[in-house]
Amino acid sequence: MPLRLAPAWRAHLHAAADCAPRHPRVPLAWRGERIGSVEADLFDRAGMAASPLLRWRDAQGTWEVVGDLTDSLARIAFVLRERGLAHAWRDEQLAVRNEAGRLLGTVERAVVRPLGIATHAVHLVATDPRGAHWVQQRAFDKPSDPGLWDTLVGGMVPANEAVEDALARETWEEAGLRLEQVRELRYGGRLLTRRPFRELPHGYVVEVLDWYACALPAGVEPANQDGEVAGFRCMPPPEVEMLLEREAFTIDASLVLVAAFG
Repeated sequence: MPLRLAPAWRAHLHAAADCAPRHPRVPLAWRGERIGSVEADLFDRAGMAASPLLRWRDAQGTWEVVGDLTDSLARIAFVLRERGLAHAWRDEQLAVRNEAGRLLGTVERAVVRPLGIATHAVHLVATDPRGAHWVQQRAFDKPSDPGLWDTLVGGMVPANEAVEDALARETWEEAGLRLEQVRELRYGGRLLTRRPFRELPHGYVVEVLDWYACALPAGVEPANQDGEVAGFRCMPPPEVEMLLEREAFTIDASLVLVAAFG
């Protein structure tokens, strides 16, 4: 069932999902290929301006990572964590790609936002037989967007997983469901969001969102397995519309729900 959302709210959502950084940023590169962006003084604040892991290219106005990319980024990440400039540490490696999408190395998830490195996430939206929407409320101790409403399933795609494998894993971890239990599973599309990261003033989100849609049969209900979900609701469309317009959903979930049902 389609969601009826005010045009002004839709415009506000898209402006929030694609907007400039709070403060100017400069490119972050490796061997001449751009891999992210940082606030120009980030490495000065981290005490790394003279580090052998980094080189300032004045002619290009670019910070360049020196040496093996994965190893150097790991060492940079530890310093940023020690200086309080990283996000929540996850011991999870995400892909680092060039602007053409070629894999160059990996990086700890906690520093992708300070370093402006693009990430990849997968989402699953679901309806019940009546057309109501299955959604989750994020745990209140989540390091990002605690307590906000989200799609039924949403999570990062690690460097060592294909998007389909990440979807299957996240669907089990977050909702306790195997993909064989859902009906009418289909790939919905791809979205891009670029925006300031609310949890770190020096962070910037660049994220590709691949989303899928399905239906949950009567009697099939989600049950969280990893402790990262406060609860699930099967909401009628008017309630989803109300919570979207009150900004009670994450930006990513809002984009996906509008793409799927708006």
